Amino acid sequence: MLHTDAPHRRYNPLTGEWILVSPHRTQRPWQGQTEESADETLPEYDPSCYLCPGNGRAGGAVNPKYTGTFVFVNDFSALLPDTASGEVDQEGLFVASNEKGVCKVVCFSPRHDLTLSRMGPESILGVVDTWVSEYTGLGSREEIGYVQIFENRGAMMGCSNPHPHCQIWANETVPLIPEQERRHQEAYLEQHGKPLLTSYLAAELRKRERIVLENDHFVALVPFWAVWPFELMILPRAHRPSIELLDAGERESLARIIGQVGVIYDNLFRTSFPYSMGIHQRPTDGADHPEWQMHLRYLPPLLRSATVRKFMVGYELLAMPQRDITAETSAERLRSQSLVHYRQQGADSR
Repeated sequence: MLHTDAPHRRYNPLTGEWILVSPHRTQRPWQGQTEESADETLPEYDPSCYLCPGNGRAGGAVNPKYTGTFVFVNDFSALLPDTASGEVDQEGLFVASNEKGVCKVVCFSPRHDLTLSRMGPESILGVVDTWVSEYTGLGSREEIGYVQIFENRGAMMGCSNPHPHCQIWANETVPLIPEQERRHQEAYLEQHGKPLLTSYLAAELRKRERIVLENDHFVALVPFWAVWPFELMILPRAHRPSIELLDAGERESLARIIGQVGVIYDNLFRTSFPYSMGIHQRPTDGADHPEWQMHLRYLPPLLRSATVRKFMVGYELLAMPQRDITAETSAERLRSQSLVHYRQQGADSR
């Protein structure tokens, strides 16, 4: 029998990696680095913001007066579509190859002062529909093998502009982590005859130890193998290898639970909660990929408060990931949060 209040390891079947869990370390005093709270009041429009409607960007481009979502090719793309093919392999020691791709920016709203946690379900649905359109369009290109949609929220996560937006990087090849997940999902399907993450969700729904939110079509939970203190995963109840397969009702449910996750995060430490969020889904090589189950991953750094974050250093960089707070404790704390944003709670009480 596993003693979860003692040091133990947990296995991530998606990646084949292990994590060390040390619950007793939550009692240690903290005298390490703290961060300034990012909870600031922003204007609805910022004339100096290169993402606001009507403003100029690098290279002389000017944003249209958009009213919903706005998509454009990143002015400083990490991947370029016209990269020439080439590779080198010297004795298996110096191996490299050129990589084609496309990078885009998706503005969620014309309002500079919003986040997904403070946007309504209809506005978030517009974001979800844009993700589907971009995934489908980029994925149909012959040179694109994988489309990674991700959002970095907050300066703590390297976001250089607070205007609500995400990025899409479309690669020629499947990146490292999605490829790990593909291999392990494929092996599980071959062995068990059903997708890994549909089996996992069914087991989590039976246990109900790490469920945070759920609706008709989606479930938000803290993964059993979570690395980050308040890491979350959003999973569809039905088998959906990619977001393009979601019907209208499922898209609405996804928009609703994304907004609720944002509210819970903000309420936890009463701050604009930083995180990196990404959608993992099947490659865009034209195959069905029945092993894949789409899912959203939230990787937030905050550990103890709005000013104390978790660092990946020492043992974690050199040996294996480690966490102090258990996934079950994390889920319990997230579940206990109100679904009314803390800023709105103050307004409602007046």
